[in-house]
Amino acid sequence: MSKSKRTVIIVAVIVIVAIGALFMMHERSVGAKEESNRASENQPLAAAVASVQLGPAVSSVTVPGVFQAYQDILVHGKVSGYVKDIFVDIGDRVHTNEVLAILEIPELDAQVRAAQAAVVRDSSEVERTNHDVARAVAIHAALHSEYVRLSNAAAKLPGLIAQQDLDDKQAADLSSEAQIDAAKSAYAAAQQKASEDAADLEHYRALQAYSYVRAPFDGVVTFRYADTGALIAAGTGESKDAMPIVRLAQSGLLRLRMPVPESDANYMRLGGPAVVQVQATGEVIHTTIVRFTRSMDRNTRTMLTEVDIPNKDLHLSPGMYANTTFPLKHKSNAMVVPIDGIVEGDQPYVLVVDQTNHVVKKPVVLGIQGANFYEIVSGVNVGDRVIVGNQANYQPGQLVTPSPVDMSLANFNQTSQQKQSPQEKPHAVPAQGGQK
Repeated sequence: MSKSKRTVIIVAVIVIVAIGALFMMHERSVGAKEESNRASENQPLAAAVASVQLGPAVSSVTVPGVFQAYQDILVHGKVSGYVKDIFVDIGDRVHTNEVLAILEIPELDAQVRAAQAAVVRDSSEVERTNHDVARAVAIHAALHSEYVRLSNAAAKLPGLIAQQDLDDKQAADLSSEAQIDAAKSAYAAAQQKASEDAADLEHYRALQAYSYVRAPFDGVVTFRYADTGALIAAGTGESKDAMPIVRLAQSGLLRLRMPVPESDANYMRLGGPAVVQVQATGEVIHTTIVRFTRSMDRNTRTMLTEVDIPNKDLHLSPGMYANTTFPLKHKSNAMVVPIDGIVEGDQPYVLVVDQTNHVVKKPVVLGIQGANFYEIVSGVNVGDRVIVGNQANYQPGQLVTPSPVDMSLANFNQTSQQKQSPQEKPHAVPAQGGQK
């Protein structure tokens, strides 16, 4: 046999031996894997469990709301006129009675001067008529004295004084008395006219004072509508389209308005606690309920509820969003489990791991629902181990390996590593739940 043929045979033998060795290794690996799978299938499935505990149960509702200025108004002119000066612009902080703008109203100034002249004239007229009354009284006194003297003389000495003279003196006496009444009437009329003209002057001066447009409260100018020279119509009921001068918002105190659902409206009360979380700033504010409408909106079936938030430094702005949480129910010693331990439906139930580590299905009656827990009124006992999460993976009577979790009403985390088969992936146990 030649050397080349021997080489080919040796290489072929080596290849055959190598292939055989690889085949045997693969068979052993497959056998080991099948044996491991059979062992895993026989091992109990791990289950995260939490014990039923006694603790406080508080339910709450969280409602979004929008900050609004405590007062928000359009500032109009009470009288029509041209803007002579305007002293504010958007963003300016103003104080009560501070002058925002001055209106120029020439015709109103003329009316004030005319009313002033009328008051002066009336004063002179009152003085004149008063003098007329005094003169009439004096004349009457003289004529009456003369008549009385002649009448007495005629009574003592009949025939001494002619009856015609006595009648003339009596007529003059009565006429002078009537003159007194006429003078007094003229005096009263002059006083009445003076009062009317004084009222007119007060009216025109009041209107003239409105030419100084003032701030009705402390606030912030959020918009400016008029500039110098603009014609401002009087903001009365007849002129609904009259242009305002500025928009003024009282932002030092804000209203936070929330629509509370009908199911929770009965728990709202004046002075009740509320916790406000401002989304833009992240701050948490503890406050109380200040007012609510005591009636439902027919479209949304909600009741408008308000809290007041002090904002002296104006770091909060109207229009910002915030979530407000209102406590509803409270029980100090309730049986509670994580909310993921409850399988809800027409008949809520839990899966309990008994003393022999077998799964038992137990219907329960639920009570207060918190952020991440449920109160169980009946159906379980304190200390029962309830499977938390993934209940669809377990059947009643199934043998499981319980893996305790640390239940906290704020958050609970699994404290021991779950043992799972290769077919199962680890499942996290999140803290979930509604706000009620």
